[in-house]
Amino acid sequence: MTTTDLTPSPAAKKNTAKRERPRVIRAGKQLHAGPVTYVVLTLFALVSLAPLVWTAIAASRTNTRLAQTPPPLWFGGNLFKNMETAWEEAGLGTAMVNTTLVAGTITVATVLFSTLAGFAFAKLRFRFSNVLLLLTIGTMMIPPQLAVVPLYLWMADLGWSNQLQTVVLPTLVTAFGVFFMRQYLVQALPTELIEAARVDGASSLRIVWHVVFPAARPAMAVLGLLTFVFAWNDFLWPIIALNQENPTVQVALNSLGTGYVPDQSVIMAGALLGTLPLLIAFLLFGKQIVGGIMQGAIKG
Repeated sequence: MTTTDLTPSPAAKKNTAKRERPRVIRAGKQLHAGPVTYVVLTLFALVSLAPLVWTAIAASRTNTRLAQTPPPLWFGGNLFKNMETAWEEAGLGTAMVNTTLVAGTITVATVLFSTLAGFAFAKLRFRFSNVLLLLTIGTMMIPPQLAVVPLYLWMADLGWSNQLQTVVLPTLVTAFGVFFMRQYLVQALPTELIEAARVDGASSLRIVWHVVFPAARPAMAVLGLLTFVFAWNDFLWPIIALNQENPTVQVALNSLGTGYVPDQSVIMAGALLGTLPLLIAFLLFGKQIVGGIMQGAIKG
């Protein structure tokens, strides 16, 4: 009587191992997006760019053509003429310089003070820290319109009416910036690193300069970009505190809308001129900012 050999052959073992082997994605292998992803991203990009493209189209046409139906859907030949008219009528030369000074000062001060305050709330232990943090966050719930009248009276008492420091001083630091930096530093800055620096004899200023700032650099870049855009586009407080003799860009553009029949093409040309510095800044520094965001995400 013969016994049947139930032991699988080497070839069968190999085939079974291939079928049962789990699929492993190699580390560092790039994942490719499908066609649906590209379609969705393209639609979002077109919707986001539509207002800017329409502004450029309207700025290149005449006021008569913009009033016709259907509206123009392609560029005309009056873009540079309308830009020159808007530049001269609104005095955008002085406004650009003023806005650059105001937005730059606000950005540097907000990033610096917010980082210092965020580090204090995140890593330092002091009395009433939680209460002070709650009060700081609570100021974000107050509508800024409520502070316009007392703020204007305060600036008038200081004799700063129609001066750029009137716009700069109230926004040197923001509650959002403090909260944003605090939340980032809680995760991105290890407490052991600070303790090691203290053991090595580093002073508080040295710790901030060589430990806190390098760790907070990605968040500082994001906060700086958001602050600069907000300060450049701010309209409510500058239109109250300044006049056409010493304007920012938004205050200067407000003068283009006056008159019995405002020239919409010139207004659009002025709006395009006021947007160009932001576009140039993003084109120049956008890669570094996005790289900083990704660096912070990987570290976190």
